[in-house]
Amino acid sequence: MTRSKVDPLDELADLLSPFEQRGMDLSLERMQRALADLDSPCADVPAVQVVGTNGKGSIACMIHSGLTAAGLRSGLTTSPHLRSWCERICVNQQQIELAQLRQRLQQLQPLAQQHNLTPFEQLITAALVHFDASALDWLVLEAGLGGRLDATTAHPNRPLIAIGSIGMDHCEHLGHSLTAISNEKAAVISPGAHVISAPQHEEVSQVLVARSQEMGATLEWVEPLTDEWELGLSGHLQRRNGAVACAALRRMNALGRSITEEQIRRGLAQARWPGRLQTLHWKHHSVRVDGAHNPDAAQQLALERCDWSETGQQQIWILGIQGHKQAPEMLKILLKPNDEAWIVPVPGHVSWTADQLSEICPTHASQLRSAACVEDVLIKLFKNDAHRPISTPLVAGSLYLIGSLLGEGVLKEPKG
Repeated sequence: MTRSKVDPLDELADLLSPFEQRGMDLSLERMQRALADLDSPCADVPAVQVVGTNGKGSIACMIHSGLTAAGLRSGLTTSPHLRSWCERICVNQQQIELAQLRQRLQQLQPLAQQHNLTPFEQLITAALVHFDASALDWLVLEAGLGGRLDATTAHPNRPLIAIGSIGMDHCEHLGHSLTAISNEKAAVISPGAHVISAPQHEEVSQVLVARSQEMGATLEWVEPLTDEWELGLSGHLQRRNGAVACAALRRMNALGRSITEEQIRRGLAQARWPGRLQTLHWKHHSVRVDGAHNPDAAQQLALERCDWSETGQQQIWILGIQGHKQAPEMLKILLKPNDEAWIVPVPGHVSWTADQLSEICPTHASQLRSAACVEDVLIKLFKNDAHRPISTPLVAGSLYLIGSLLGEGVLKEPKG
């Protein structure tokens, strides 16, 4: 594995310790004690908690957009961020200002030290304090890792649970089977909650049904939205995520908040969630990016490819994959015989190398290339416009990688 330098753009490095310094430390008791010491901020505000392996951020983003379109005030927490920690805390599409986030984190330092809070727990605590001062109608809380011991689960008022696709990821912390991982995520279902999910793997479905029955919760299955729905997010997978978001908004309406069908449609059409099957620009060239970082997400990305690539057409992949991820499995899913994959490090993280992947995946070894960074690859690919790739290169494997490219200005969003 290789480790690249720490991201120099981290504006809160003095307040939030690097993940690898603390390691994974899942617990619910620390958050519960900390929130109790703060007189339980936002305890009376209902939340929709969004859990899953893939699509959580998209679902949360669309629900938040729908609430905004309906004129309701809502707070949104997401993770990870692309360019700034401020992306993780929003009120009605307005990110918290950096100075304000810094102030809240500084004020919470004694509490964080007293209860030994992790960086993620500090951020969720700061978010709830921020929301508490904003007179909100709803919270939209995207779980980080797992669910049973996630910081968002410490919020006591979660009548709605929205579930994204559940697959194999973070196995070292959640378990090495779909059933084990599903149990960790389904544990967020509280007594009497309303649970919403699109179709899942059979093992996952069984866990969701059993947990819902055990908790006296209602479980609603939804089918992907049809093409009649305009979505602000690209890709077929978003029709599945959009269906979950749509059902959550309808349920909120049933719970006493006025949200019309027209407002739901407008909210889903206006939703924006960067870094997910998005086309960006490097100089005057187009580059696709996607945050796919596990086998299930890779499988979906491989299906999406059919929309832009003809059978047999070469796809050039630029992949930065963290060392604890299932990179060999992702390669086998993504690479077709005519493809080429450049392996690059993820800034600030231990990452897979081309040599390691060539050894583990010898049938793909001839297709793998190595580069120090994404921009080096793009320079090689586009050094002569006459020989530029037929297909648009696609950067994937890590949202941290995409965030670094955006933050450093290597890739830019189209104007307008």
